[in-house]
Amino acid sequence: MKLIKGGVISPKGFMASGIYSGVKRKRKDLSLIYCKGGTTTVGMFTTNKVKAAPVLVNEETLNKNNNIKALVINSGVANACTGKKGYEDAKEMTKITGQSLNIKSNEVLVASTGVIGEFLPMDKIEEGIKKLSKELGNSIDHGKWAAEGIMTTDTFIKEMAVEINIGGVPIKIGAMAKGSGMIHPNMATMLSFVTTDINMDKELLNKALKESVEDSYNMISVDGDTSTNDMVILMASGQGKNDLINNEDEDYKKFKDALHLINTTLAKKIAKDGEGATKLIEVQVKGAISKDDGKKICKSILMSNLVKTAIYGEDPNWGRIIAAAGYSKGNFNPHKVDLSLSNSEEEIELMKDGTPCIFHEKTAKKIMESDLIIISIDLKEGNNHVKGWGCDFSHDYVKINASYRS
Repeated sequence: MKLIKGGVISPKGFMASGIYSGVKRKRKDLSLIYCKGGTTTVGMFTTNKVKAAPVLVNEETLNKNNNIKALVINSGVANACTGKKGYEDAKEMTKITGQSLNIKSNEVLVASTGVIGEFLPMDKIEEGIKKLSKELGNSIDHGKWAAEGIMTTDTFIKEMAVEINIGGVPIKIGAMAKGSGMIHPNMATMLSFVTTDINMDKELLNKALKESVEDSYNMISVDGDTSTNDMVILMASGQGKNDLINNEDEDYKKFKDALHLINTTLAKKIAKDGEGATKLIEVQVKGAISKDDGKKICKSILMSNLVKTAIYGEDPNWGRIIAAAGYSKGNFNPHKVDLSLSNSEEEIELMKDGTPCIFHEKTAKKIMESDLIIISIDLKEGNNHVKGWGCDFSHDYVKINASYRS
């Protein structure tokens, strides 16, 4: 496996772009991914009971159609909690895109992100889609523009591409994502769009995506809020020309590993770009009785505002970490626990067998000043290991979300 330049345009068959259409005050706000030959497409969507119109439309479309050719995304307005009109507007976006590309509307998926409870400015959306459909391309810049068009409060573009060898054939996987706030396990205000030219059975594509999402996007938290619009879409053009993968052989595992690398990398970027964040937090839970217990403990630590504020204040207040583990409802014996803090260079042991350790304050301060803080907790109960990612909680998070609509 090797990293390559690009994003969603990297695999064979895909074109993309992004433009400013006027939905937002400034910056690009409309993106389009297109594969003329069609794709085998699978997706995962928000667990929030309040689902945005694009989520409802996509779930219906994927249940009825196996050949998706386009995906249109707007940022700035989420088209969530907008009732019948919102649903009709989402359907209209697929219709306009279909007409602009000379394909069927049920061959189009749609996504939106931004402010909840506002209607889409459909006149701007319509003109934007018509313009955007004429500006598609497969250069690195086209992929970058598409990644830029899905951003809201994101501070940087999130895209990635890799190449793997499947049966002697080079296969590429590309992706772009957005996410900064309203981020919580079980997906969040995060959108992720993955393209690949692999030739694979739909059931296996779906299995690979579902299992990867569980250990990547579902293991990040910024603020504990699960959004109405979350989705991860995987589109496979099959134009890599490898032999069809229809069982869980070595080629399937190789693809799954590459897909997971992309999803995990983008998940970490989303956590790092949390609204107002200054530090990326990685929580490693080792020796859990079960994976479920490990996830409960990991997520509890990531979601603790006391842990997040201590890390923002660069205070190794490890009692907050143990407390968060304790109320997680994950099974463990606190008298067995080892706990440490580290960055990419140094580590300090805070607890050993449930007993406090004496640590060097200068080393602790150096670790806490780092951009990456790793919390490692060894439960010594079993063989299950879990990782999750989040960020600190700063003054700027409150400022950003106190004036989100303005």
